Amino acid sequence: MKRNDILWKSILEDTFEDFLRFFFPEADDVFDFSKDFEYLDKELEQLFPPDNDHYSSKFVDKLVKVFTKEGQEEWILVHIEVQGYTDPHFADRMFTYYYRIWDRYRKRTTALAILTDDNKHYYPSCFEQSFLGTSLRFEFNILKVLDQCDRKLAESDNVFAHILTTVKIALKSKKLSDKDLFDLKIQLARKLLSEKISKPKIAKLMKFLKFYVVLNDPFLSASYSQEVYNLTHKTYTTMGIDEAVIYISREEGKEEGIELGRLETTNAFTEALLKDGRFDKEEIARLVGVPVAFVQEVKARL
Repeated sequence: MKRNDILWKSILEDTFEDFLRFFFPEADDVFDFSKDFEYLDKELEQLFPPDNDHYSSKFVDKLVKVFTKEGQEEWILVHIEVQGYTDPHFADRMFTYYYRIWDRYRKRTTALAILTDDNKHYYPSCFEQSFLGTSLRFEFNILKVLDQCDRKLAESDNVFAHILTTVKIALKSKKLSDKDLFDLKIQLARKLLSEKISKPKIAKLMKFLKFYVVLNDPFLSASYSQEVYNLTHKTYTTMGIDEAVIYISREEGKEEGIELGRLETTNAFTEALLKDGRFDKEEIARLVGVPVAFVQEVKARL
């Protein structure tokens, strides 16, 4: 869960403009995208500090200052929660955030919950209470990933649609074999690399896909890294942009770089042992520390 929290916090900042346009069709008429966003996560933590670290690994929250087109210095706040599990107190928490944000800033706020759970009956969208003539009803926006149409996401030219597709694939992982999950992951990676998306943004999307959709089979995980490396190299060198390969690898983080480096070393060692001819596949697998299937695949490429 904490890994996904980190991924969400990062990708929301990297694609925040796309996110606003995806969720609010009128975004270009409302928001002034010529001005920078200001992320107030630290201020939000001060308003709602974790209780004995109870919340820190269970949900993602972001507060963003966004300028509007109403005036030169007019701005509003966008509060986002990424909720990945069923919580009967979620609407209560959303309201608590809202009134504390209002108490601190006295600015209009739009609140939105991205629901990444797999519960078809979980749709928290309001908090209300009433007693002796006093009543309150607080409503907020929700985006249920499970309900997003695969076809519409695939046809969308908005970058945030790719993020939702990634999350939907992860939701399916419990019901799929690792091989089927691998196929879906590679399919999306190919689609991402074929889109006309800026190098920095495509690197962020590829990192999100890499670590959000987890392949438990180490052989398939290594195969995915190798396939992405091959696809990236092929895609950008044919365009005459060799430096893009290095850029994407660097942006995917140290973990990705280390994994690719290890994979190249493992390939080379495996090839050397196969060419030596003194070891069978099982012995090579044991010496290199890889599955026999990996050795078989390397042999097939020789």
